[in-house]
Amino acid sequence: MLPDSPPAFKSGFVALVGRPNVGKSTLLNTLLGKKLSIVTPKAQTTRHRISGILSESDCQIIFLDTPGIIDARTGLDASMMRQVSGAVSSADLVVFLVDARSSLPDHESLQRMHNLPAILALNKVDLMSTEAVLPLAQAYRALREWEAIVPVSALDGYNVEALLKEIRSHLPAGPHLYPEDIISEHPERFFVAEIIREKVFRRFRAEVPYAVAVTIPGFTERPGRKDLIEADIFVERATQKAILIGAGGQALKQTGMEARKEIESFLGRPVYLKLFVRVRADWRNQRVHLRNFGY
Repeated sequence: MLPDSPPAFKSGFVALVGRPNVGKSTLLNTLLGKKLSIVTPKAQTTRHRISGILSESDCQIIFLDTPGIIDARTGLDASMMRQVSGAVSSADLVVFLVDARSSLPDHESLQRMHNLPAILALNKVDLMSTEAVLPLAQAYRALREWEAIVPVSALDGYNVEALLKEIRSHLPAGPHLYPEDIISEHPERFFVAEIIREKVFRRFRAEVPYAVAVTIPGFTERPGRKDLIEADIFVERATQKAILIGAGGQALKQTGMEARKEIESFLGRPVYLKLFVRVRADWRNQRVHLRNFGY
């Protein structure tokens, strides 16, 4: 049940948009004070449009974390870019993130924002001086109107509160859109699958992480016992399956241990996690598999 909204209450959808590895997922987690989006040093970790809901006394903000903007080369890439377009088209405000260390503006990504109200967030300023950011800020200011330009560090929280203040000020008037105790519209299964995929991204190298999809065919709550979670990890080739499993199954066992600990922390209860590795050849270009895997 939605709570009554006081006078002058604001609510709206805010899309976090930018290239891979500019810090969108880190920013979402920092804004919410809770880890919702998985984060790894590898590009293109985020594949879905992930919602995070921030409820405050005077506003409710539904943040939409999006995949990094890339040129689509596979069916999966095309699906990810549709996620970006969908988030932008449904947003009341865009936060456009760029790496403050960039030498030139990202013209191609800017085109995806059309004429929507937007805030420019110059991220990773903890890695450079304030003066060094100014030329890039001026270059972006010359390209379009911005509601605000805010230097931030999503990693250490520098100036994130100032960014949040700007976001609040540019939200439209509106009621609560979700109950106050809801932090995302995604179910628990979604986040469990994402946690497992994050551990694969962090543990394995080269092409293997990008060939992985995770589904949760079994999620059984067992009162008085650990919840039983069964997860399928799909890859495209038998050689990738062998790498994920490892000698004597040790690689998969370690991945499962790391994932289980974080899943238990996220859910707030103990779980028994069973992982299975399966092969679906060229799934990133097969429409039926993309649909089955939620893309």
